[in-house]
Amino acid sequence: MKVVLVGYGKMGKEIEKILLSRGHEVIAKATDVNPLSKEMINNADVAIDFSTPHSVLDNIDFLLRNNIPAIVGTTGWNDAYSQVKSQVEESKGALVHASNFSIGVNLFFKLNEQLAKLMEPYKEYTPSITEIHHTEKLDAPSGTAITLANGITENYSQLTDWYCAAASSAAVPESDQKIQKDTSLKIEAIREHDVKGTHRIEYKSNIDTLSIQHDAHNRTGFALGAVIAAEWIQNKKGIFTMKDVLQLS
Repeated sequence: MKVVLVGYGKMGKEIEKILLSRGHEVIAKATDVNPLSKEMINNADVAIDFSTPHSVLDNIDFLLRNNIPAIVGTTGWNDAYSQVKSQVEESKGALVHASNFSIGVNLFFKLNEQLAKLMEPYKEYTPSITEIHHTEKLDAPSGTAITLANGITENYSQLTDWYCAAASSAAVPESDQKIQKDTSLKIEAIREHDVKGTHRIEYKSNIDTLSIQHDAHNRTGFALGAVIAAEWIQNKKGIFTMKDVLQLS
């Protein structure tokens, strides 16, 4: 596979290592300083985007217009999902998006949905989410936390929405601010030095607490999942998630 990397930070470098170890070729690296161009995508089989929230929609638009399958790991563009979905369908393009490409996290997503269904009859328990990331993470709550929140609200009828309670130095972007309501699930966003990613789900009552947690030890799991998605999307059309790639639907 000939791959264009869009974004060449820590994740981009980790993805490059895995691509090379699996016999693929990185033919171009796009950054804010050296953005995507026609020359970069010549002969490309796929592009993997781990860029920034402010550039990701332009990147997606460029790739779809030029018929390059896109693997998008950048988060912070939830509000534009319908627009992107329509563009994929109109262009007959291909895109895999995920708030988190880690295989372990996607299994955790499935476990979270099953736990929400199991806890549904027990109204004495109140669920909540805590997410902890490194201080360089730009969005809060994390895309992974939002996916987990949706997995709960879709399966736990007491809750219809979520809100973010930022802790530490986490800043909540305007687009992700939500008003706390009685039917809102609390997400606590914490930013600490050099934390790769921790997500904890708790169901708490006056008597006890049930919890499940995923801790990322490094970036390898995220990078490997993105490469697996890039291999999987070849010769496919449509908009997909890691549930499709891993057959977890």
